Amino acid sequence: MTVALPTYEDVLRASQTLRGVAHHTPVLTSRTLDERLGAQVFFKCENFQRMGAFKFRGGYNALANLDAAQRKAGVVAFSSGNHAQAVALAARLLGISATIVMPTDAPRAKKAATQGYGARVVEYDRATQDREEVARGIMEQEGLTLIPPFNHPHVIAGQGTAAKELLEDAGGLDVLLTPLGGGGLLAGSLLSAGAICPDCKVYGVEPEAGADGQASLRGGNIVKIGPPDSIADGALTQALGTLTFPIIQQRVKDILTVSDAQLVDAMRFFAERMKIVVEPTGCLGAAAVMQQLVPLKGMRVGVLLSGGNVDLAAYGRLLESE
Repeated sequence: MTVALPTYEDVLRASQTLRGVAHHTPVLTSRTLDERLGAQVFFKCENFQRMGAFKFRGGYNALANLDAAQRKAGVVAFSSGNHAQAVALAARLLGISATIVMPTDAPRAKKAATQGYGARVVEYDRATQDREEVARGIMEQEGLTLIPPFNHPHVIAGQGTAAKELLEDAGGLDVLLTPLGGGGLLAGSLLSAGAICPDCKVYGVEPEAGADGQASLRGGNIVKIGPPDSIADGALTQALGTLTFPIIQQRVKDILTVSDAQLVDAMRFFAERMKIVVEPTGCLGAAAVMQQLVPLKGMRVGVLLSGGNVDLAAYGRLLESE
């Protein structure tokens, strides 16, 4: 069955669904960074979203669009952490049972939060098992509806509401940078930017160790890689989705990569200068800006900080590292 690609109309419907449920997160600026770059940078702080990440938008929108039979049966999802929490919280709010497939090495804080929202967690070995196969097995055995983390039209549309809010709150932007894992946030952001600010150049940013999106864009087809190794645990996908890739391929300006060390530098900047906690994955776009990987001087620049869910002990060790 062919699933139609989402459009900006779907983002608008998602915005209505999320009204009064998702937080309208703040847009913050830093005079220090603006002076350093000679640009105006606007940070959309999804680390202040419900459950601490933008993923709540897509997760809630997907569950809210289930029919009565699907709601009664329940849902299953697979995630390293933020989508897990998003589906778990959305399910709790909507009275739906949720099972989440998570890697054994997922951050403890994310696993605990997922269970705290009432979801059942089923663990798998990231190195030897395929999370989609595990989730689909549970889906077929128990009659659940699968809610994938990015390759789903309602998920993509929900994620697009973050960029929609940023563009409406900050005004016209010349450049927009978003973290890139499976492509849900980037694809949704491209839909919103294309409708609201069509001249805005949109970039996706992924970890150097997991540059499947960049390889896919360069090669013209979806490239699958082995399990990546990076502190950006929310962007350790092995391939873009069949729904996210066409949108990205058609609309994105480019896909950039940053190192783990550059992510730590960005995390430290946010902690020291802006007094906010941003997880490594959430710093992908910001790190690219701070490294000036694209021309920024004299421009208005939007950056999506995708989340702030990080194990505090690991966070402290990273900030102490040089």
